[in-house]
Amino acid sequence: MDTAFTLVRIYLFICRRYRGRLAAAAQRQSNNSDPDFTDEEVLTIYVFGLIKKRTTISEIHEYVEDHFSDWFPDLPSYQSYNRRLNRLSAVFSPLAQEALSEVGCKKTSGEMVRIADSMPIMLAKGQRASQATVASDQLASVGYCSSKDTFFHGVKLHLVVERRSEKLPIPKRAGLTPGSENDLRALRRVLPTIQGGVLCGDKAYCDGPLKERLAEDQNLDLLTPVKKEKGQKTLPPADKLFSEAVSRIRQPIESLFNWINEKTGIQQASKVRSYRGLLVHSFGRLAAAMLLLALNP
Repeated sequence: MDTAFTLVRIYLFICRRYRGRLAAAAQRQSNNSDPDFTDEEVLTIYVFGLIKKRTTISEIHEYVEDHFSDWFPDLPSYQSYNRRLNRLSAVFSPLAQEALSEVGCKKTSGEMVRIADSMPIMLAKGQRASQATVASDQLASVGYCSSKDTFFHGVKLHLVVERRSEKLPIPKRAGLTPGSENDLRALRRVLPTIQGGVLCGDKAYCDGPLKERLAEDQNLDLLTPVKKEKGQKTLPPADKLFSEAVSRIRQPIESLFNWINEKTGIQQASKVRSYRGLLVHSFGRLAAAMLLLALNP
């Protein structure tokens, strides 16, 4: 897609949404309530830069300064732009939700198979995880990533997505939790909003009583691989086949996480130095990925 056309579409999307809930989140108490370089421009440049594969704020600022200075004549210095971006940290969560809805309107009607999973966003990992302190007083904590077999200091991005045939699934719910939080606990917060159909997850979501309650109260079938009983060395053949079938159903969410990380580098947050910066990094990159998905359905 043409670069200039992509920039215009992102700017128009942000401008339309900014007049509502985004502006409320960005409300400032100062004499400079109407700056020459607008909040819409701050957000547009960040999201656009991520879509153009610039991974740091300095790279994004340099890219726009070198190639789009005529489009943004009031672009401030990198330091000033970085401060403006962090002051807008509260905007990025609702911005990501607006971007999710932009993808959602293109959903295949009648899709009822949902998948839940999480992905770590790492401020530090390995031996450095236990010593890291960024955002630890507000959100980040030490967790374990089984797929990478490593401890990390950071947060988890949780998604509930709707499966599509031969396409990436559509995210319908998204949220951040501390890295140490159990996946099932995070899922319980949104379960009351999910009615009917099938919800697939990995072994972290196994809960027999919950499965029965969801089936009875919400007509929702919770499917997870079969966990071995204490002392059990192998599963019976039927349980193995069932677990493999569930794993195939939930595979698209792994593809989505890999795609988001490939396009935005969301998983590696070692450059983040504050709680506000963590919100900008996490929700800003999720918003960029969802807009990219909407622009290229």
